Amino acid sequence: MSLEHRAFLYGGSDDFLSVSVPYLRSGMERDRVVVVVVREPNLTALRETFAPYGDAISYFDSADFYRHPVRTLRDYQNLVEQSAPRTLCALAEPVWDGWDERQTLEWIRYESLINVVFADSGATALCPYDTEMLPPRILNEARRTHPLLQAQGDRGANTEYVDPVTFGSRCDRGVRLDRPADAEYLPIDGEDLHALRSFVGERAHKHGLAKQQAQNLVTAANEVAANALQHGTPPIGLWMWQDGSELICEIGDNGFWRPGPDSLTGFIPPDSALQRGFGLWTVRLLVDLMELRAGWDGTFVRLHCR
Repeated sequence: MSLEHRAFLYGGSDDFLSVSVPYLRSGMERDRVVVVVVREPNLTALRETFAPYGDAISYFDSADFYRHPVRTLRDYQNLVEQSAPRTLCALAEPVWDGWDERQTLEWIRYESLINVVFADSGATALCPYDTEMLPPRILNEARRTHPLLQAQGDRGANTEYVDPVTFGSRCDRGVRLDRPADAEYLPIDGEDLHALRSFVGERAHKHGLAKQQAQNLVTAANEVAANALQHGTPPIGLWMWQDGSELICEIGDNGFWRPGPDSLTGFIPPDSALQRGFGLWTVRLLVDLMELRAGWDGTFVRLHCR
């Protein structure tokens, strides 16, 4: 069964309820597992509307659910798996305020990734976008990341939709990966990565990262370095520096990745730890942002922590 992923461009609370309420009722009538992940005041309005149905619907506040794109993908994946053998019917309203430009880009990419991660799930996802509150850019990107569109009473196929691989490549082209000249450097020239873990941990502590966040960064850097030692070409090294409130750690080698990664590499949840891509998927979960660049000059993985 294929995914039904629809952007819903609404204007005001009445418009929101006029579409979301029938959509959720239809999900219940079709014996689907119905999940609501929306923002206030929409969340309260739906709770009140469906109060007579008891616990037939699970509710989540978008402000809590949408904190990290890859972790949100994982959380939705868990909901899909827990719903089996029934299918999921989700009303899923992303959060678009409070992010900087780079974070916003990752959330836009997230909406595109939904089409790949849940392609065969049979789930339905209606994603509300408030046309009275959101900037034109976000509304335009909604049209590019959803195969189906509902707006101003019309619903159907979306002619502006862009496939996730092409869309992700466009996102990557807009990212600059300059490195400051004063970045601290550590050569990686042996399989014993104790020195690397100490190097990263000390700087994470100095930067003020919380204990768990610092440990996550150490684990992520260790995973990337071990992968570079196994598959890369010397010289292999690690750079660290601060960029405002961010601590950045980059591991690079001189190898040419064959076949090269595409824009989905490390974003698709693997079925098991043995599946290719498990390491990079885990790294993306551990840090706030992971960026990957592979070319003739080598392969570089950049880790961001805030």
